Amino acid sequence: MCLLCPPPALDFQTPSAAGLPEGPRWSSRRAFVLAGAALAATPALPAFAQVDVGPPSRTRTLVPAESLEKAGDQQYAQLLQQAKAQRALAGADHPQLQKLRTIARRLIPFTQKWNERATGWKWEVNLIGSKQINAFCMPGGKIAFYTGILDQLKLDDDEIAMIMGHEMAHALREHARERLAKTTGTGMALQVTAQLLGLGDLGDLGARMGTQLLSLKFSRDDETEADLVGLELAARAGFRPQSSVSLWQKMAAASNSQGGIGFLSTHPSGPDRIRVLESNLPKVDGLYRAARG
Repeated sequence: MCLLCPPPALDFQTPSAAGLPEGPRWSSRRAFVLAGAALAATPALPAFAQVDVGPPSRTRTLVPAESLEKAGDQQYAQLLQQAKAQRALAGADHPQLQKLRTIARRLIPFTQKWNERATGWKWEVNLIGSKQINAFCMPGGKIAFYTGILDQLKLDDDEIAMIMGHEMAHALREHARERLAKTTGTGMALQVTAQLLGLGDLGDLGARMGTQLLSLKFSRDDETEADLVGLELAARAGFRPQSSVSLWQKMAAASNSQGGIGFLSTHPSGPDRIRVLESNLPKVDGLYRAARG
């Protein structure tokens, strides 16, 4: 899922089926002027970047990041609670979860240059027992993997890092914030800005956002950005860049053999995606080699 897509009914597995251990585990004119000022303040692409993805979308600034991140935290907590109730939430001693958290610790130090807000994110990684081929990162840094994506694709550490970097990149580039700004409309965006400045009362914006986070679909451009930013994050952390290609080859093969998989409904895999990644491998190869010493 790219933050995005657990299906309506989650097929949580019990610990025995999933291989998880038992146990605990604000006047409108003024609003317009101020909103415009916010757009003008959009940061540029990090100067250190090797991949070319352009500056972040200005549209996203019409939705307050704080509210979206709060909504993400709430949705994430609800999902974990549901998984725990069905004994499908991996405990801290689960080897796959330990591997995921080790990989995340290597990637996180390189996230801050892509989004200054990431310095204040309380990153978290969890593993859920499910046959779904899925993974996501909520706005604010809450990550989840499903056992299905690890087991069915037989991913190695470098391929896992490519998926995790991709999902982190969606959060860092604030693609969910951009999608919500575009779907909500300018009128609502101005009302949101009004609320932020204490010039109006719209109620609990975060609660309304939270209901949409798990059903958002990203654009093709969003996906390309996430691929490339994720590739660079992983390379800087010392993960093999060529694994981005083998990952999507595995995705395509799994889709063909299973008649389609949910993850690819928002992450279409094909020769174009792989060609873009291959053309960017030379840009990050030096980063990888430096990281490996």
